[in-house]
Amino acid sequence: MMTLADKARILCWLSFTVLLLQQVVEMGSVGAPWIIWVAVLLPLLIFVPGMLRDNLRSFIWVCFVSLLYFMRLVVSLFANPGNPVAIIGMVAVVVLFCSAMMYVRWRARELRPPVPENGDKT
Repeated sequence: MMTLADKARILCWLSFTVLLLQQVVEMGSVGAPWIIWVAVLLPLLIFVPGMLRDNLRSFIWVCFVSLLYFMRLVVSLFANPGNPVAIIGMVAVVVLFCSAMMYVRWRARELRPPVPENGDKT
């Protein structure tokens, strides 16, 4: 049976992948030079090894970094409100933030040792 943390992790990886693909499509459509590709994709890709190892700090940092993409996508949506690529990116970044945040909360709760019922700390 899948726990809430398992479901949140799957949703986190799905939204992470969608955001990454959205950024690739956006960079490809504007014909950005390679240095811009690196600047846009590296902040996301740097956390992949930690996320694969189930390092909760990596998921926490993904939450922080996703806020940068959120700001960028808000500006893009204000400039061109009907852009479907920006809309997809906005949905992906919001889902990524929420699912990563909830995954860290639920997974940390699973990893915490159980509290004795009688209140003893031995």
